[in-house]
Amino acid sequence: MEKKDVQRLFMQHYAKMLRVARTILGDEQESKDVVSDVFANLLHGHTVLVDGSEERYLLTSVRNQCLKRLRHEEVKQRMSCKMVTAELSTDMCDEDERMADIDEFVATHFSQQERRIFCLRFSDGCSYAEIAASEGISTVAVWKHLSHVLTLIRNHFKK
Repeated sequence: MEKKDVQRLFMQHYAKMLRVARTILGDEQESKDVVSDVFANLLHGHTVLVDGSEERYLLTSVRNQCLKRLRHEEVKQRMSCKMVTAELSTDMCDEDERMADIDEFVATHFSQQERRIFCLRFSDGCSYAEIAASEGISTVAVWKHLSHVLTLIRNHFKK
């Protein structure tokens, strides 16, 4: 396809193509990359567009490129999760052992109130508002206690 034809299509359809890509991907830069790739393929490829089908072809190409990128990201995430899971399973023998270590750390390093808040949140599944009501403190205080506890647990077990 000729450069002047690609430029004409770019001027006519870029905004709509970008909107479609943003809707699918939700990321401005990724969307611009996808639309640019579609035009680059037109410029360097051997695609011949029939008058009247140009917009449909361009929007379909954008949609397909977006879906291809999303599938690629999903595969990358799954592979990453599998690698992390494999690492974790070799690092720690057993989930029960890990939980016992955390319980022991919480029991020996935190105040009674922090232990209650921790247990209400992670054992009983209570919301911040429910914990605040039962402890007679604000939800911000609940958040601060949990943040403190989790930071210390992360730092301790990071070693």
